Amino acid sequence: MSGGAAAGAALLALALAAAGEAAVVLRDGGYEGLLAAVHPRVPEDGRLVAHLQEMITEASSYLFSATKGRFYFRSVKILIPPTWKEKSYEKPKHETYEKADVIVAAPYWKHGDDPYTLQHEACGKMGKYIHFTPNFLANDYATDIYGSRGRTFVHEWAHLRWGVFDEYDNDRPFYVTGQNQVKVTSTFDLELAKPMVHQETIYSCFPRCSSDLTGIYVCEKNSCTDGSCVINKLTGLFKEGCAFIPERNQSAVSSIMYMQSLSSVAEFCNEHNHNREAPNLQNRMCDYRSTWEVIKNSTDFENDLPLTTSSLITPPSFSLLQKRDRVICLVLDVSKTIAGRNWINRLHQAAELYLLQIVEENTYVGIVTFSDKGEIKTHVHQIVSNEARKQLASYLPTAPGGKRANVCAGLRLACEVIRKKEGHLYGSEIILVTGGQDNSTGRCFSEVINGGSVIHTVTVGPSAAKEIEDFSKETGGFKFFVPERLDFSDLLDVFTGITSRSGDTFHQSIQIESAGESVAGYRKLRRTVAIDSTVGRETFFVATWQAAEPPEIILIDPTGRSYTVKDFELDSVFHVARLQIPGTAETGDWTYTLINVHLAPQVLTMTVTSRAANSTLPTVSVKTYMSKDTTYYPSAMVVYVQISQGFSPILGASVTAIISSENGDTVSLELLDNGAGSDIIKNDGIYSKYLFSFSGNGRYGLKVHVQANRTTVPQTAMPWSHAMYIPGYVENGKLKMNPSRPPAIENNVQVRRGGFSRTAVGDSFTVSAVPIGPYIDIFPPCKIIDLDARMEDDKVILTWTAPGDDFDKGQAASYEIRTSETPLELRDSFYNTTFVNTSILSPRHAGCTETFEFKPEAFTTGNTTVIYVAIRAVDDVFLRSELSNIAQAVMFIPPMAYPTSNLKFGVSTILLLFFVLLTAVCLTVSTSLCLVKKKKKKTLSENAARLLQHKV
Repeated sequence: MSGGAAAGAALLALALAAAGEAAVVLRDGGYEGLLAAVHPRVPEDGRLVAHLQEMITEASSYLFSATKGRFYFRSVKILIPPTWKEKSYEKPKHETYEKADVIVAAPYWKHGDDPYTLQHEACGKMGKYIHFTPNFLANDYATDIYGSRGRTFVHEWAHLRWGVFDEYDNDRPFYVTGQNQVKVTSTFDLELAKPMVHQETIYSCFPRCSSDLTGIYVCEKNSCTDGSCVINKLTGLFKEGCAFIPERNQSAVSSIMYMQSLSSVAEFCNEHNHNREAPNLQNRMCDYRSTWEVIKNSTDFENDLPLTTSSLITPPSFSLLQKRDRVICLVLDVSKTIAGRNWINRLHQAAELYLLQIVEENTYVGIVTFSDKGEIKTHVHQIVSNEARKQLASYLPTAPGGKRANVCAGLRLACEVIRKKEGHLYGSEIILVTGGQDNSTGRCFSEVINGGSVIHTVTVGPSAAKEIEDFSKETGGFKFFVPERLDFSDLLDVFTGITSRSGDTFHQSIQIESAGESVAGYRKLRRTVAIDSTVGRETFFVATWQAAEPPEIILIDPTGRSYTVKDFELDSVFHVARLQIPGTAETGDWTYTLINVHLAPQVLTMTVTSRAANSTLPTVSVKTYMSKDTTYYPSAMVVYVQISQGFSPILGASVTAIISSENGDTVSLELLDNGAGSDIIKNDGIYSKYLFSFSGNGRYGLKVHVQANRTTVPQTAMPWSHAMYIPGYVENGKLKMNPSRPPAIENNVQVRRGGFSRTAVGDSFTVSAVPIGPYIDIFPPCKIIDLDARMEDDKVILTWTAPGDDFDKGQAASYEIRTSETPLELRDSFYNTTFVNTSILSPRHAGCTETFEFKPEAFTTGNTTVIYVAIRAVDDVFLRSELSNIAQAVMFIPPMAYPTSNLKFGVSTILLLFFVLLTAVCLTVSTSLCLVKKKKKKTLSENAARLLQHKV
């Protein structure tokens, strides 16, 4: 290796090692670079920033203690929205709202002010973000409900960083044990103890996960009789309305993932005190492992040793950042290494679409081109009008340049353009588009990524240098790949995806439609696209073609009005026809037809973009991401698509992901939000699918089409990970209830009449070690994660979603079902447990609902039958899935000694019984004391007599 190459490689390695400024890193026990961001629509309120700092400072010491001296927060960045007044804030470097670990934004309507973490992957995997509302941070009322903010933050941090789940279940707050006892659903073992009467209370509890967590049961709803909790004689559980109210003053030290609000709680549940019977998310998602076991298995825990003393930690430092103007420089590869003139046509079409339709108003944009050397086409211009947009577009390249690509030359000129405007690079953006082979990027890598620009990369075809994506990885930029089949709309779609990541969707362009097809002579491309009520402002229809003359274009709006090619603005040089719909586009179905008027076939495309209709109604947005950006065959990946309106999930959409490889081959996947296979939570608006079939090594691109054709109402129940809403406390013997949980915020619940359409692109990813030649079957069925069991009479009824032959594709060959008295026996020794005959069970196609019933062997404990069940799916070459979640079936048998009337207790009845018992106890105690006193007197007399006799 030459000296220059070695130096470049060393700089590259150094830069990679020092990278990560857009994400939290852990060094010597301290988390650095934690990013919290306030949404631009949040009104300015200085309390939010102050309370954020106080919360994380408190959380740091609490986390250090809870993790036994391992972790704390060393440095934190807070991104102030540009809508707030400008002060002496620092300039952000690579930080953006959509990259934040913690966001402060309007409430998610189902949870109100509940702090929650968006988790979309399996146990042990990091979440997306923690969401706090302005109300939670600015007002102190929430501390009675959730506990101190710092404690709440640690609860959510464990969700986000370590992928643990809650130890309670709002849908199933109680369960019955094998000993016929009602317990609170937690990783605590909350046992019924002696009656404790106070107002509407009847019980107190003692947990296994701590020494003496105490509390009472009260009835909050009208379903209770005389204000008392009522036990259902069929299930053994309390009917709806009963709640567990803890004592405020406790000695319990566990658990943070159950009730961190208690002042005594300071630890996570561990393998020694974890309750594995409770039907909560932590048990279901993490195979009955305690939260501390999951945390200890994290890379954080593996790579850092505990500190010897707390004196080594200091309070976290805070940096306040604010970005004002958006400054962008396009860096466009015009070398002849990319498909000649056709490349320049497509590049011009895509960059022009970006400048005329996509980039936000008031943005500053400059343009640089490069081949073997760079050229500044124009310094930055601010986009303040359509004329300014057109002027910028006039500087776009129209002809190819030299024979090779010099990426560093283009990047250095881009830095020069930005510095002339800003004086620095912090917070600016560079859009680098290249397909040329250039292995010399190490020469400028370190200086560019450390300069402060966020670099978005678009690599075209298989020849682009493999190191190009590193610019995006290290600066937090978008990372796109476009196959070298430049006839289609891939490059157009990529440019529509490069929007501001400020979080303010009102000013962002949204891609409604992208269609491209090779159309035979005198044939047509006809589609229908839905414009919904959340968009319609600045709506564009853009058609492209290949032949000398444009196709015939017919566009019909929902009212029947027709537009033809005469209404479009035509560019015969670059083969583009553009129509901007005046005002706000009509809501409903728009139908367009492109007719090839030539004899020869040609590719015709149509792209539709729009913006939010008004600032008060959130748009339907689509975000795409992969489970990882690099994989090695045969390791599978997961495609995720999140569809939401504001923070409300959109359900019932049809979602199709198109995966494109370097050689142009595509794979189409239908994504689902059914709580099965790769989708861990049903109806959360996150659709997913396994991806495990690859046509070769190299880069892959991701594009998603979303469509909904009916009215959709967001659902009300969803088990996102969130801090528990505490209904009240018992304090000094008195019951103090918190305000009732607020209902869904009705003005945020949007019901869309009609459908909507969206297209979105995702970051590229890389696949390696794909074998050459025919595949052999090495992919097992996917894990069953939604197994449910219930008992009817003496039978167990099982339901689950069928996996496939290969992960979630196809059809499995058979099932293995086994039962046990303990979940750990199933988990650790599946084939040593009780076999269930499944010879009559024939697997259905992946995604279908399976139902199976069987009569188990009798193993009854006390008056309750408890059975744990698990399943493995087997394919046709005897590859087995991972063990399913372990389901519990319980049949409560009411004790014969208790008549039905004893199952309901009113307050007056309890008080009467209490006073009767108290009177009886007092009489017994009084009688006993009298007898004792008489006995003592007799004994004293006898002793005195003996003493006198002795003396005599």
